Amino acid sequence: MSTSARDRRRTVAAIAAGLAGIAAPLAIGIPLSSAASGSDWDRDGMPNRWEVRHHLDPRSANAKGDADHDGLRNLGEFRHGTNPHDEDTDGDGDDDGDEVEDGTPSTDPTDEDTNNNGVPDGDQDADHDGVDNEDEDDSAETCVADDDDTDEDGVNDEDENENHTNADDADSDNDGVDDGNEDSDHDGVDAEDEDDDANDDCGTANNNEDGNDNNGGDIGNDARGRVTTWVIG
Repeated sequence: MSTSARDRRRTVAAIAAGLAGIAAPLAIGIPLSSAASGSDWDRDGMPNRWEVRHHLDPRSANAKGDADHDGLRNLGEFRHGTNPHDEDTDGDGDDDGDEVEDGTPSTDPTDEDTNNNGVPDGDQDADHDGVDNEDEDDSAETCVADDDDTDEDGVNDEDENENHTNADDADSDNDGVDDGNEDSDHDGVDAEDEDDDANDDCGTANNNEDGNDNNGGDIGNDARGRVTTWVIG
């Protein structure tokens, strides 16, 4: 065999090997950028740098994990550019998983006001059924997936924007009364009790919304609609 023929065979073999190296990761759903660069040690589709930056283990295949319980698995968080430890990356009141799954172009999990109409995505009604996006699954989701209350003022993060209060500040107007114990819309119902759903078993138990009452007790409706009195010692 001539030297030129041998060289051609080597070149063909090298090309074939390279193509096989590309096809293998694609066949099991691993993004080419991660596989080709060798930056995905556990071959779970998420680059090491991204996993480390978001406090995930780059040596353990955890693509199917859902640390923030927003319904969007870690691999989905990577693909959509969201934070796997924050159920509502853009802070619009609508969980990341809900924004991805709703199938409408009017909500983007990385943009709090996708259509730029001045209203956060969570407060809009994409399917026009009379229920805001952020409240669509309130009575169906499990307690562990129920919305967070970052500042522990008794008002879930998703509802703070409706009350024009800060989800990171328990007393947004600095008047000495927690946001949850104020009646921002003057309808006779404290902010923390505005959206209690009779079918939502998390209700007052979630985030202990009435534990912040500072007037010695609170009379209101519990998660199942019963009138109850809480006495704060």
